[in-house]
Amino acid sequence: MLSVSNLSVQFGKRVLFDEVNTTFTSGNCYGIIGANGAGKSTFLKIISGQMEPTSGHVSLEPGKRMSVLEQDHSAYDDFPVLETVLMGNQPLYKIKKEMDDIYAKEDFSEADGERVGVLQVDFEEMDGWNAESNAASLLSNLGIEPELHYNHIKDLDGTQKVRVLLAKALFGNPDVLIMDEPTNDLDYETISWLENFLANYDNCVIVVSHDRHFLDEVCTHISDIDFGKITHYSGNYTFWYESSQLAARQRAQQNKKAEEKKKELQQFIERFSANVAKSKQATSRKKMIEKLDIENIKPSSRRYPAIIFEREREAGNQILNVNNLSAEIDGETLFSKININLAKGDKTFIYSRDSRATTAFYEIINGKQAQKSGDFEWGITTSQSYLPNDNSEFFDNKLTLVDWLRQWAKTDEEREEVYIRGFLGKMLFRGDEALKTADVLSGGEKVRCMLSRMMMIRANVLIIDEPTNHLDLESITAFNNALTNYKGNVIFTTHDHQFAQTVANRVIELTPNGVIDKYATFEEYMSDPTVKTQREKLMAETA
Repeated sequence: MLSVSNLSVQFGKRVLFDEVNTTFTSGNCYGIIGANGAGKSTFLKIISGQMEPTSGHVSLEPGKRMSVLEQDHSAYDDFPVLETVLMGNQPLYKIKKEMDDIYAKEDFSEADGERVGVLQVDFEEMDGWNAESNAASLLSNLGIEPELHYNHIKDLDGTQKVRVLLAKALFGNPDVLIMDEPTNDLDYETISWLENFLANYDNCVIVVSHDRHFLDEVCTHISDIDFGKITHYSGNYTFWYESSQLAARQRAQQNKKAEEKKKELQQFIERFSANVAKSKQATSRKKMIEKLDIENIKPSSRRYPAIIFEREREAGNQILNVNNLSAEIDGETLFSKININLAKGDKTFIYSRDSRATTAFYEIINGKQAQKSGDFEWGITTSQSYLPNDNSEFFDNKLTLVDWLRQWAKTDEEREEVYIRGFLGKMLFRGDEALKTADVLSGGEKVRCMLSRMMMIRANVLIIDEPTNHLDLESITAFNNALTNYKGNVIFTTHDHQFAQTVANRVIELTPNGVIDKYATFEEYMSDPTVKTQREKLMAETA
């Protein structure tokens, strides 16, 4: 379907890809993974023709069509929504446009009629007469209501634009679909729809995503960029991650007998084969997993940060009491009538369909923003550490990372450079990287610094607003595991499905007219019909 031959990419002295040869075939979904800077987005740009490699070439099977999810959300601002989606199938759109231009002529000639006749044959073969209704149905499935279909893209909000561009990429059943971070700015319901769509997609999908649940739900293969090469592994992301960990352990067990290693591998494969994803690809995926040889899994150059949250003291039974809290922005109510009593040990997922509401809630309970009404009270034995969505105020300085982290040291020992360098080293800032200044850090480096700060504070309540936005998969996994093992309270919001599912034991939803509060996992909460009924009732009261 799509082949890559002798592909090399070099920037100056840095070699990103070295003589890569690989093939992407129909019926499979390939999740491209790799450490930050490994070249995931660059690879997608090259195979989609947006960038030229240093050497080598990419070839698409003749007669096949490729579609790419656009990253520029303003590229189609001057076009109507429905027309933008139709542009996703360029051959069809060009025919339609030419026919429309001919019909618009005042002096319609015999030659024009003959040309239209030829175009109509091609148009019908492409199912062109149903194109607009198919595009409209796709938009509606993605949450773009019919009344918006003839609006211009510039009149939509950011989330709606993303959904239209997603519809454009999906329209017309492309033979190869390429997507870079498709779940960004999508809500859980839309992501779930996309997961179901791709899990049953017959053609070839190539995707980069930091959403582990998404990769698990849609991928038949994981394509690992490491050591300048790309290697395909059968199975989804969790299977790749756990098998690579098993391979590393087995390689380290020099004295373990081959029979014992084989038995361990067989048990591992049996467990995953029994729990393979429930798509129509499941049977073929199970066969691929059963054929796996652990020797095919290579050791990875991945580095995982060492994230361990400890508490200076254990909290008492009273954690946080919120009484009739409300907030608004520019006269618009974000939430109101919020009454919450957090108990010791709660790991609470704060959910809202409006991300401004969750951020406002965190800013209020951390004393950064004033509420419209109501009050809150922290338990006298609690100590809080807050990881905000916007951390820019912490890095508006030229302190080295050693001096930056020293601001939160509590003892003379913690102020020592050796101690701080060791701390930073665990978070992958090693050697001269610890002497970087705070104002030049990338988004991911800033979050890792904020996590170092949280670990040093040793609070018994962690408050976290969208922590995974700038992190790579390795850091997300380490962070997720750290919160799962943490003994204190966690209050958090995230768009990472697996993060929410594995950390939370309680879900609290903020709405403009009240709160929904349930002890449940995230998936239990989202699938609970009583929750849906309660939400609809609250929204109706607001209206």
